[in-house]
Amino acid sequence: MIYYIYYTMKLLSKKEKKTEQEKVDERREEVLATGRKFKYPLQWTKHRIVVSTVLIAVVVIAIIITGGWLALYRFNMTDDMLFRITKIIPISVAVVDDETVRFSDYLMLYRSSITSIERQSGQVDNDASIEALRAQYRRAALTEAEKYTYAVKLAHENDITVSDEDVEAEFERHLNLGGTERSEESFVKIVEDNFGLSKTEYKRMLELSLLKAKVEEKIDKKASELASKVEKMLTENGGNYTAVAEALGDQITYEETGGFVSAQNIDGGRASEAIKLEPGQQSGKIVSINGDGYYFVKLIAKTDTEVNFVSIKVPFTEFAEQFEKLREDGKITEFVELSEE
Repeated sequence: MIYYIYYTMKLLSKKEKKTEQEKVDERREEVLATGRKFKYPLQWTKHRIVVSTVLIAVVVIAIIITGGWLALYRFNMTDDMLFRITKIIPISVAVVDDETVRFSDYLMLYRSSITSIERQSGQVDNDASIEALRAQYRRAALTEAEKYTYAVKLAHENDITVSDEDVEAEFERHLNLGGTERSEESFVKIVEDNFGLSKTEYKRMLELSLLKAKVEEKIDKKASELASKVEKMLTENGGNYTAVAEALGDQITYEETGGFVSAQNIDGGRASEAIKLEPGQQSGKIVSINGDGYYFVKLIAKTDTEVNFVSIKVPFTEFAEQFEKLREDGKITEFVELSEE
C-alpha cells in the first residue's frame, strides 16, 4: 500500500513538471480560445452585411429596370439619357418576322424628325399641336425602323452588304448637298442642331438607308421588268416620254420640270444626271439615289448650273407589298402602344 501511494505521488510530480514549449503551447491555446468568442459573432456580422448589400443592390437594380421599362414601354419617353442607354443595351421595341427591331434605331429616327420642331417650338409640352406631332412622328419612326429591320433580314438572306466605303461616300455626298461646300465640322454641327444626332448616329441612318435601297432593287423583279419595257419603248419611239407615259399610265410616274432647276436639285439624282447630257439626249436606266425606283431622264436644255428635263420613274413596290403582308399576317409585334398610322 505504501509503495502504491509513493508511486502515485511520483507520477503526479512528474506530470506537474512541464517543459517551456508545453507552457507556450498551453498559453497559445488559451489565447485562441478567448479569441474564438469574438471571431464567430464577427463572422456572422460580416455575413449579414454581405447579404444586406446584395439585397439592396438587387432592389436598386430592380427599381432601375422597372423605371426604365415604364419610361420606355409605358410612357413612351424619348429623352437623351434613355437614347444613350438603348444604344448600349440591346433593347427591342418590336419584332418583324422574328427579327428584333432595335429601340435605339426607333429613337434615332424619331429624334431626327422631331428635334428641329421641338427647338423651334421651345418644347411647349402642353401645346396640343406639338403633342399631336410627337405622336405622329413616333408612329412614323417606329414603322420606318420596322422596315429597316425587315430590310436587314432580307439583306442577310440575299447576301447584300453595305461597306464602310459606301457609307463614307454617301456621307460625303450629303456633305455637299445642294452644291454647297461645307466642312465636316460645320456639317456635323448642322446635323446635331437640326436632327439631334452625332456623326456616328447619322452614318447609322445612312447605312440603313443604303441597305434598304439595295434590297428593294434586288428583290423587285417586276420593277426590273417594267424598266426594261420602258427602255425598249423609248428606243423604239425615239425618246417620246409623253407617249410612254400615256401607254403605261399609273404603272410609271412622268414628270416635267417646266423650266430650269438647279443641277444640284435634291430629286433622287435626276438633275445631277441631266447636267451630264446634251439637249435632246436621254439617259439609260438609273437607280434613284433615294432607293425608291428607276429613273429615265431626257434633257431639254441646260446652262452651266441649271437644267430643264423630263423624266419617267419606275417605282419599287415589292418591298412595300411584302412588308404590308407581314403586318396583315400578324408577323409584326410592337412592344409600345402608339397611335395608328
